[in-house]
Amino acid sequence: MARRPSKKTKLSVMVSSTVYGVEDLLDQLYALLTKFGYDVVMSHRGTVAVNSTEHAFESSLKAVETCDLFLGIIMPHYGSGVVSPDISITHQEMKRAIELDKPRWFLAHEYVVFARLLMRGLGHKKTEQREKLAFDGAGTLDDLRVIDMYEAAILQDRKFVDRQGNWVQKFSTTDEGLLFATAQFHRHSEIERFLSEHLKDMDAVKANVSGGGRGR
Repeated sequence: MARRPSKKTKLSVMVSSTVYGVEDLLDQLYALLTKFGYDVVMSHRGTVAVNSTEHAFESSLKAVETCDLFLGIIMPHYGSGVVSPDISITHQEMKRAIELDKPRWFLAHEYVVFARLLMRGLGHKKTEQREKLAFDGAGTLDDLRVIDMYEAAILQDRKFVDRQGNWVQKFSTTDEGLLFATAQFHRHSEIERFLSEHLKDMDAVKANVSGGGRGR
């Protein structure tokens, strides 16, 4: 769950993404979010807190756990840091943010969205079906698990009525990605209010669970 920011600290935004092919967008996002007054946590810029006694995966997941807000970018390239049969660092970060119900936003490259539609059209709607395909990667998309990341972000595994926080914005250019980030993050006071309301909701759920959900 997101930590409660004090009046004296900035809200922190973790930007999670592969780096290959998206360096320009990441650099401009860092500058934009910093300008808006956020503390930006981004491995590409070296602002993820690391510990010499930890694996890189551990440091990355701790960054997810301690950030206030989470921005995930799903690219056609799956990313490094994969030890078979594990998933990549970026994939783990995004799954952890969803598990913790972090206030989150997602961007997905249009190639990922198209690949998912293509797979579904060919009858490969589920991860298990796609895993059986002999796909060695292509120039524009190197791993079908980017589709798994997209489906995790849209909460594909939940019933439609239970999918809260499942918006994923498709983009194709750096300008489109920056437009989305500007629209979502430029109103700093509204984000703070949203975070406070989100935490209140989480507190209410915890209180109900700890009380056994007893009625009157």
